[in-house]
Amino acid sequence: MAKKTKKTTASVEDKLKALHLLQVIDTKVDKIRIIRGELPLEIEDLEDVIVGLNSRLEKLNEDLATSKDVIVGNKNSIALATEAIEKYEKQLKNIKNNREFTSLTKEVEYQNLEIQIAEKKKIQNEANVLHKTEIINACKEQISEKDEELKIKQSELDEIVKETEKEEKALMTDSAKAEKVIDDRLLGAYKRIRSKVANGMAVVSVDRNACGGCFATIPPQRELDIQMHKKVIACEHCGRIMIDANIFEEQEA
Repeated sequence: MAKKTKKTTASVEDKLKALHLLQVIDTKVDKIRIIRGELPLEIEDLEDVIVGLNSRLEKLNEDLATSKDVIVGNKNSIALATEAIEKYEKQLKNIKNNREFTSLTKEVEYQNLEIQIAEKKKIQNEANVLHKTEIINACKEQISEKDEELKIKQSELDEIVKETEKEEKALMTDSAKAEKVIDDRLLGAYKRIRSKVANGMAVVSVDRNACGGCFATIPPQRELDIQMHKKVIACEHCGRIMIDANIFEEQEA
């Protein structure tokens, strides 16, 4: 409740000064964040890539395990068919009639065919395992490269943050103090304007009868109102809040 009272009782001039101070602080914070450049986004992108590669690697390893299990199944099929042939060949030595001979011969042929099919599948699956292993090794190499790249970029960002963290914290503290003087509606307008303009300049001075943001000419009466510090006046063209240059000089003094 105390904060709201403070914002309500502050004069328009105090609010304008606070707005200017807030803009100065926010501009300094913007510059600090520009120094960091695209590093945070690059790090986020790299992390996403690594997550994707690890998911792919997991799927490839599952497929590889399945292919190896299939090869084991192929080998078991060959072994069972070989055992069956040996059994039928022993039985052929003790046949009693042509019918039994024909039946056993067909069984031997069938088992040989099963061996051929299983051998063919085993060769295909072994080739598949080799191919998947190559892809897995390439994927692991990619992950290793991306991990190394991530470490370098994270180290760069940490160094920049370390250098600017103290200054940024101090600026954020000053920013919070300045915001206390400004009522919520005006503060909300300031933040909306900042989010829309490319350079983040929501508060600009009047320079040579023109808006310091878009350089549109200001009518004499409007310029006089700005100099009086009695109203919060926004540019009719770009929407930025315009402040008399004298306020800048007073704050810097």
